[in-house]
Amino acid sequence: MIPEPAPRHSLVIPAYNEEARITPLLESITEFDGELIIVCDGTDRTAEIVKTISARRTDLIIRCLEFDHRLGKGGGVRAGLAVARAPLVGYFDADGSTTLGEMLRLFSSLDSADGAIGSRWVPGSNLTVRQGWMRRMESRGFNLIMRILYGLPYHDTQCGAKVFRKTAVDAVLSSMVSNGFEFDVELLWRLRSAGYTIIEVPIEWQNKGDSRVKKRDMIGMLSGLLRVRLHRGRA
Repeated sequence: MIPEPAPRHSLVIPAYNEEARITPLLESITEFDGELIIVCDGTDRTAEIVKTISARRTDLIIRCLEFDHRLGKGGGVRAGLAVARAPLVGYFDADGSTTLGEMLRLFSSLDSADGAIGSRWVPGSNLTVRQGWMRRMESRGFNLIMRILYGLPYHDTQCGAKVFRKTAVDAVLSSMVSNGFEFDVELLWRLRSAGYTIIEVPIEWQNKGDSRVKKRDMIGMLSGLLRVRLHRGRA
């Protein structure tokens, strides 16, 4: 039997209890030259819905990773990236704040970099629906703390739209210790520390509301970032 060729792109979508939003997201994708890896680690019908859509949408490669325990945002992304088969990989949120077209534009940036992250806070970005002022203040405050702790130059580490060369991700993934929303910062830090080039790209983005990041998650993010930076996770 001739082996099936590897897809050109792999996109991971963490989908914790996303039964209300996963169908509109997948139905909005008319074509994709790659695989969609949906990580289902919740308690609702998300996995069942994904498998039903996958059976019907034979024009798309949809893989459902199902877990019976909560992985966390970072744990879910890590699980998806670990099994991705394409040379170019990435992840984005199930809420549809970023479109597939924007993700493909990010992939095109990998001609000159090892990673490209979408940014809402650099010139050229287009925020068609903005977050509330409190969420924006929290985001900017978090970014300042991240810069102090990690020395990263990026304006927006938490935008849910990032792509990388798989070889770069594979080089650092086994060292990752973050399972929460702080995963993004640790990944960028480890890649940059390993000498990989990550660029920040302006993105079109719209706030969909119903953020999964709660006050307790912000505290957990800061705690996790301190833990990694103090070398309780290996650099």
